[in-house]
Amino acid sequence: MLMKEYRICMPLTVDEYRIGQLYMISKHSCEQSGGGEGVEVVKNESDTHPQHGQGQLTEKRIYLSSKLPAWARTFVPRFFYVTEKAWNFYPYTITEYSVSLLPRFSIRIETRFENNNGDNSNVFGDTPTPAENVSFLDILSDPIPEKHYKESEDPSRWQSSKTGRGPLEKGWRDNQKPIMCSYKRVQCSFEVYGFQTRTEEFIHKNIREILLIGHRQAVTWTDEWHGLSIEEVREYEQEMQEKTNTKVKSSLNTDSPTASRPVISRSISVTDERSLKKMGVTTVAMSDPSASSVPHSPIRLNSTPE
Repeated sequence: MLMKEYRICMPLTVDEYRIGQLYMISKHSCEQSGGGEGVEVVKNESDTHPQHGQGQLTEKRIYLSSKLPAWARTFVPRFFYVTEKAWNFYPYTITEYSVSLLPRFSIRIETRFENNNGDNSNVFGDTPTPAENVSFLDILSDPIPEKHYKESEDPSRWQSSKTGRGPLEKGWRDNQKPIMCSYKRVQCSFEVYGFQTRTEEFIHKNIREILLIGHRQAVTWTDEWHGLSIEEVREYEQEMQEKTNTKVKSSLNTDSPTASRPVISRSISVTDERSLKKMGVTTVAMSDPSASSVPHSPIRLNSTPE
């Protein structure tokens, strides 16, 4: 298992980012859906935890087979999906990814948000992440693939008319006010001999890319979401989910009208199950999603790398 901690700072407060995160995830999911791939939301409901308080359960299916490298496609059928389960007890979240076709594959992401510039060496309050496994991601200077670059999403060109913040300049993390940090502890595992190291490195490379792009968007889209209430952003989220689900389902039907989806159920590692039980969270198995358009309720998990 390969574990790393990523720290991504933004010129926002933790309270502001609660809205920005929901907006960014919803908009990005809708933009990336279509052509038989994308994000299908199958559950999004409120939940209360005795320790973490009011939260949100989200379950998604992420169709992305064409995004896989050629060597990985040999393991999966054309129309496969990853199950994402997320518990959002903001400012703390847990996210898990699993594929029943690959029972030895798992990703677990813990996230905590704090109003600082990433200087908390033990934000999760247990065993500090070794320094060599900590990566600071800079939304201003770290490169992203050229295909994902947009001038409107460039922090060096961004200026918020609502907040007066931006553009960001070299050294911004040392003098920016306000500033917050998204701490993400990522554990990924693919226990298949001959493929483990290559797969785990591939996963982390893609997670790093997703984190950079997503946090750049959350900042540069500030004027789109700043000032929205939690109720308003939840309405927007629901609207985007309906559009996204329609795009994904229609594309799948168009691309392969006779193809059936594989039977996918949530698989969870023993370590993660024990961790969740310590939090007071219990889980039950999902039924075959192809048997009904409305999946049976599992009891809880969240999403974010997000």
